[in-house]
Amino acid sequence: MTPYVVRETGILTGRSVRHILRSPDTILTTVVTPIAMLLLFVYVFGGAIQAGGAIPGAAQDGARYVDYLLPGIHVITVASGTAYTAFRLFTDRTGGIVERFRSMPIARSAILWAHVLTSVLANAVSLLLIVGLALVMGFRSGAGPLAWLAVTGLLILVTLALSWLAVIPGLTAGSVDGVSGFSYPLIFLPFVSSAFVPTDGMPAAVRWFAERQPVTPIVDTLRNLMADRPVGTDGAVAVVWCVALLVVAVALAVLIDRRSAGGAAGQAPDVSPAGPAD
Repeated sequence: MTPYVVRETGILTGRSVRHILRSPDTILTTVVTPIAMLLLFVYVFGGAIQAGGAIPGAAQDGARYVDYLLPGIHVITVASGTAYTAFRLFTDRTGGIVERFRSMPIARSAILWAHVLTSVLANAVSLLLIVGLALVMGFRSGAGPLAWLAVTGLLILVTLALSWLAVIPGLTAGSVDGVSGFSYPLIFLPFVSSAFVPTDGMPAAVRWFAERQPVTPIVDTLRNLMADRPVGTDGAVAVVWCVALLVVAVALAVLIDRRSAGGAAGQAPDVSPAGPAD
């Protein structure tokens, strides 16, 4: 990035952040689903899960399930938050804001990066709210500063990857329903992972999928870091998944953005106020 692109990205990010500050209900709306799941699984299903011995040692300590559950809730929070990234970009595109920016001497990448960085900031606030609620519910961690630094880094990497993935429907969706449905698979994926219960008790086919999809190593790495335990190979697998998803999502988003910009430029004479030349 050149200094000009950095400055333009900062200005456009400030614009998006101001939009969120004017409607803080956006952040609250994104954390409603994760908060409901946290309360539901800890206080409704948690007792049965602990009594059934699904969580090792949880039957002897009522606070353990929230410790086990929190990393999965973090992933669902980010997935829920990135849905608004896709929606904000879709709104800018269909409202003509993106085309207006493209007509100005602004780097195209700055427009996309602004939405992604806004997503990172908004999700950081949402995750802090979730951690605060978990602390009230009994969550405790023996992790040191370095482990929490690693937790923060991995969550930022997950947010960057999912935010760039959200850029794709933001650039391509043809309706509000289409862009709103983007996050459903991402929110569902943690249910078929180790986010809520260990994979050991799952049927063989489900367990095979759960242990090979990206959410399980990400959640296990976050859980072990928060518990101050060795992360083993899960840490490297989680980082590889996130980086691979990030690279693919960035490449596809930039390609789609360039094609849509080229298409709009080719159609420019038709939308001129004076109409096409005879």
